Amino acid sequence: MSNHFLSLAKERYSVRRYQPEPVSPEIIEKLLEAARWAPSAGNLQPWFFYVVTKQKDKEMLAQAALNQRFVAQAPVCIVVCAEPERSARVYGNRGRYLYCYQDTAAAAQNILLAAAGFGLGACWVGAFKEDEVKRCLAMPEGRVPVAIIPVGRPADNPAHRPGRREISEIVCYV
Repeated sequence: MSNHFLSLAKERYSVRRYQPEPVSPEIIEKLLEAARWAPSAGNLQPWFFYVVTKQKDKEMLAQAALNQRFVAQAPVCIVVCAEPERSARVYGNRGRYLYCYQDTAAAAQNILLAAAGFGLGACWVGAFKEDEVKRCLAMPEGRVPVAIIPVGRPADNPAHRPGRREISEIVCYV
């Protein structure tokens, strides 16, 4: 593993305060490019992404996200969705209820890391009312929102980030 990647993974943190400057369309495209290169079971790529930049739509997302106001404060939000039936066609219920969510989680993580690589902040928001997010974005049947990722320039610079458990606490070599 390159030291650069490990440093990037360690520097990434959940940003909940953003500067108002917009994120360029070119960088948004690169974040989405990183997402689409995530691994997926059978290379089925059971994901779909909504890029939300209109303030009224971000306000609706923030309300759906249990009134987490920072969602609306970010210049852009990317809503990462799963398409369970795409995975189910090959893997049945395991694809429908597990693989598609693992795959979209990998895509979301790629967005978070790519954002950090561009000097942007982001936050994985999973606490939201699914039906409200679907309604806000007029999602078709069969598409499930998994994460809302606000993205922008951080307005904070936390001196202390939460620590991590020691390797010895979380690993067993067999």
